[in-house]
Amino acid sequence: MVTAHTVTHPGKVRDINEDCSLVDVDLGFFVVADGMGGHNAGEVASRLAVEAIRGFLMLTRGGEAVTWPYGLDPDLSFDGNRLLTSLKLANRRVFKASESRDEFTGMGTTAVAVLVDGDHAIYSSVGDSRLYSYHDNRLEQLTRDDSWVAEILAREPGLDVGYLSRHPMRHVLTNVIGARESMEVQVRERSLAPGERLLLCSDGLYRELGDATIGSILSERSPVASVAEKLIETALRGAAADNITALLIGCDGVPPGPPP
Repeated sequence: MVTAHTVTHPGKVRDINEDCSLVDVDLGFFVVADGMGGHNAGEVASRLAVEAIRGFLMLTRGGEAVTWPYGLDPDLSFDGNRLLTSLKLANRRVFKASESRDEFTGMGTTAVAVLVDGDHAIYSSVGDSRLYSYHDNRLEQLTRDDSWVAEILAREPGLDVGYLSRHPMRHVLTNVIGARESMEVQVRERSLAPGERLLLCSDGLYRELGDATIGSILSERSPVASVAEKLIETALRGAAADNITALLIGCDGVPPGPPP
């Protein structure tokens, strides 16, 4: 049985929450988006992206005959292609909206999305919202940030992380939904283990807490709603200068999916 709960908070500094999250257990769909842009446009971008992703997943949930505007990737499952296409459609929708009104110019959003079917998970991220797995007392980041810092560390893993955390380019993202007319994105698939927990979150959460604290909270065997609430409550004890969102999926007693 899969259970999930999401909590979001504007934080202590910002008046508007530009994060958007959605739990749809019936669809097996979970997403967190962190918008950006002036004049409240970030709030618009994240909402549009979430709506577009869910809309295509709803349209294709039963395998109906639909147009696949970006083709099909033979290396991905049917659900993998559904998620890939939905993200590209979200990019197009946000990009077109950004051109429609002056106050939306330059808006965009990150997104981390997961589809769960039985013991199978399909996931992807754009920007620096993250997906973590917690299982067997181990926290693992499943996604890689689309950021300047991540690119530099991939090329030169020996660089001082402390130096990079102070660099003026540290917050620059290299890929977001809506920034360009077309977008490249990777979709990955993996099996889920009984008792595994998946955490989708915006950067406001993991930057405030750090991996050690996140892992410690996820180790608690309380219901996912209680754990998700505690993540936010703990983050709010700090500076909490950014919007904060946590979406926690519990895979307790995950049944095996149908054979391929």
